[in-house]
Formats: sequence, C-alpha cells, structure tokens
Amino acid sequence: MTITYMSLGVLVLQTTSLVLTMRYSRTLKEDGPRYLASSAVVSAEMLKIFACTLLVFMENNLNVRAVNQLLREEIVNKPVETMKLAIPAGIYTLQNNLLYVALSNLDAATYQVTYQLKILTTALFSVSMLGRRLGFYQWLSLLLLMAGVTLVQWPTESEGDSEQKILSAGSQFVGLMAVLMACVSSGFAGVYFEKILKETKQSVWVRNIQLGLFGFMFGFVGMIMFDGQSVRQSGMFQGYNIIACTVVVLQALGGLVIAVVIKYADNILKGFATSLSIIVSTLISYFLLEDFNPTGVFFIGTVLVIAATFLYSYERKPAIGSTIKV
Repeated sequence: MTITYMSLGVLVLQTTSLVLTMRYSRTLKEDGPRYLASSAVVSAEMLKIFACTLLVFMENNLNVRAVNQLLREEIVNKPVETMKLAIPAGIYTLQNNLLYVALSNLDAATYQVTYQLKILTTALFSVSMLGRRLGFYQWLSLLLLMAGVTLVQWPTESEGDSEQKILSAGSQFVGLMAVLMACVSSGFAGVYFEKILKETKQSVWVRNIQLGLFGFMFGFVGMIMFDGQSVRQSGMFQGYNIIACTVVVLQALGGLVIAVVIKYADNILKGFATSLSIIVSTLISYFLLEDFNPTGVFFIGTVLVIAATFLYSYERKPAIGSTIKV
C-alpha cells in the first residue's frame, strides 16, 4: 500500500512540475536564445534510454554479459518485433513537440484540463482497435469530459487593446490545436503500444529502450529538418539552463513514473492523481506564474472534467487506463 501511494504522489508531482516548468521555460524572457523544443525532446529520449538501461542492469544484478545478451536477443535478433515500436515512437516524438507548442501558447491550467481529452481519444481507439466495450458510466463520463473542455475553452470578454486581443486569440487557437493533436496522437500510440505489450512478455524497460531508440532517431531528424540552421550556428544545447534541464529530466522520467503507477496503483487512484494535478497546476498558475485569471465558467468546466475522470474509472476494467500517457 505504501508503494502505491508513493507512486501516485510521484505521478502528481511529476505531472504538475512538468507542465508548470515547461510553461515557465517557454515564457521566460532571457537575454540569449531560448532553448530549442526539438533539442529538449532529443535530450529527453537520450536520458530515458540511459535510465531504462540502468534499470535493466539492476534487474540482472549488474551482470554486463547477461544484459548484453538480453538486449541483443530482444532488439538485434528480433528486428520485426523491434520495428513495431517505430510507429508509437514516431507518434510520441510528435506529441512531445506538440506539447511545447501548446504550453508556449496556453496557460498551464487551460492546458492541463484540455489535455484530459486524451481519455476520450484513448477510449475511442480502444473500441475501434481492440474491440473493447465501454459501459454506461464510461460513455456518460466522455460526454461530461467534452462539455467540461468546451466550457474551459469558452471565450471571455476582457479589457485591453483590440489588436492584443486578436493576437491572444490567435495564439490560443494555435495552442488548442496543438493540444488536440497531442490528444489524438496520445490515444492512438497508447492503444497501439498496449496491443504490442499484450503480444509479448518482454520487459517494460526493454520496450522503453526500443521506444527511446526510435524516438531519438525521429527526434534528431526532426531537429535537423526544422532547427538545423540554429543548431549549426549555436549548437544543440543553446539556451540550456537549470530550468531547461529540469524540463528534460521531468519529461524523461514521465514514462518511467507511469510504468510504476500502472504496476502498483488502480485506475480510481490514477484518476484521483490526475484530478489533483489539475487543481495544483491551476492554483500555481494563478498565484505564482500569474498567467491565468480564472472565471466562473472555467471552474464549472474544470469540475466537470474532474468528475468525468472519476466517473470514467467507475466499474472500469483495468486495461484502458494502462494505455493513457501523461
């Protein structure tokens, strides 16, 4: 029971910290160039590979020969199985880049609530790809979720220059589109990854190494394509500071935390952790970052989203929750 609540506590801390730190890092005014989002994605994949490799070493009692044989058998000698991970890895790489775009254009609270639409996309892909059936409470929760997100994104009247309003509305639209694309990619990649995991009994950490390898390759190619000139001029790690490095570490550890939570926690407690993360992000975004002014409509929408999260977990089979990536 202790490890269950510890893993949930780490999940709340990791999710909240990542969103707020990433938002702060993308809005912080600096003298030099800002770090490249594509570079941060590549760095996170490198760190994830290192961490998973270390965990595999620990599972094999730090036996170098055993680990080398295991990785060779599971990765090199099974090219077809390894290539299956290229699809979710590419999608996750796209998703990670989209999250940087979203948090560059949306406040942390709005992002957190809207991103819960991944529950909807995961459910729909589970029904279509895995033939899973949802109960009455699950469909009802999805309707509440859509209603809540709609209220969160509801436009409000504000004072200020009309040109600034237009720019703000355009920026918010870009952020919203990025979140919606990330939700779709998260749902598909999560269900696809679950399907792969059910076909084999391979270690979760080995699978994450495979994901990381493809994620690194896709991320590196994307970085060269879109930010190649900046990388050649100022290097891959331009603009890196303590905040940027913290974002990279939190993003890399995200997948590892989710793996532990799936192993030790049930779905209702995971829903509680997600809801608590939304509340904490909203409070910190309002009091510390001061980039968010809540309205009555926003609070109603947030309550609906949190209620939908709990309702979706009610009488639900454990399988769907394991595919959700946060």
